[in-house]
Amino acid sequence: MDLLTTLAGSMMEGFLPRGWDLARIDACCALPPRDLGERQPWWHPAFEPVACATVADFDVRFGHEIALAIRRARDAGRTLALVLPVGPMGMYRWAIYFLKEWGVACDHVHGFNMDEWSDRDGATLPPDHPGAFQNAMQSAFYGPLGIGTVPESQRWFATPNRLPHYASQIAELKAGGAELVVLFGIGRVCHIAFWEPHFAEEFATVDDWKAQTHRLGARLHPLTIEQNALTSFKSRTTLVPAFANTIGPGIFLQADRIIGGADGTFGRGMQWQGASLRMTLRYGPDPWVPSALMPTLAGRLFYLDELAGPLEPQMN
Repeated sequence: MDLLTTLAGSMMEGFLPRGWDLARIDACCALPPRDLGERQPWWHPAFEPVACATVADFDVRFGHEIALAIRRARDAGRTLALVLPVGPMGMYRWAIYFLKEWGVACDHVHGFNMDEWSDRDGATLPPDHPGAFQNAMQSAFYGPLGIGTVPESQRWFATPNRLPHYASQIAELKAGGAELVVLFGIGRVCHIAFWEPHFAEEFATVDDWKAQTHRLGARLHPLTIEQNALTSFKSRTTLVPAFANTIGPGIFLQADRIIGGADGTFGRGMQWQGASLRMTLRYGPDPWVPSALMPTLAGRLFYLDELAGPLEPQMN
């Protein structure tokens, strides 16, 4: 007895994204942990999942990878377009540490926040609001970088007047020789940024879906709202907006390199991200599972060992 055998007539019927193959998801979740990193035919030859034993290891290794991308671009004399998430967050202080230790300035970096809370029309929270991603990025990354930080004129936030210009700005930078590096986390429903799985239903072809650069006032899945209530709003669901501005696959799938992270554990054996990680690595490319397209790109995905499972019941 499980969800697959009791779904009919339940309140879960019609709740999960319509295009999800639940049996296929369960097969991903049932894989032995040792098989999680087994290379798949659709993975980019230069894509690598990297297991981390602890949250501390995860933060350091993810942060080091960010700092390396910034240093390598500087050493090569290249501009770096860096797409930035708010979540995970612990890696930013280590990126700052390494950059300061190495004496690497970030005036060659253009930062693009991948998303921001909004209303249905795309209006965003004030930039100093404690729940605003702009405030989080200023506090966690741009501010602590100090004198070597990214110039304010090169910081882009997903506001209604700026997000629609991301694609053209990034294209202009790339035409001038810039590298595009996309940092990302993985949502409970396998979104990248706030590009949700149910958006797939709107497009006749995969190519049409892949061409979408952004969305203002994106309608969020209830699991996305509850994920953020638990991880960022101290369980207070009523504080979480139901819409967001977000980049789309027309930007995140254009990355020259990706750096991803999955650290979704709560402690005492509890977690929220193991199934999402497995779907990302083993479901196969599908617009209904946006994160499953990330392994088709070059780069690294850091994840906590604990998320590898086994994903079996443990009463808490």
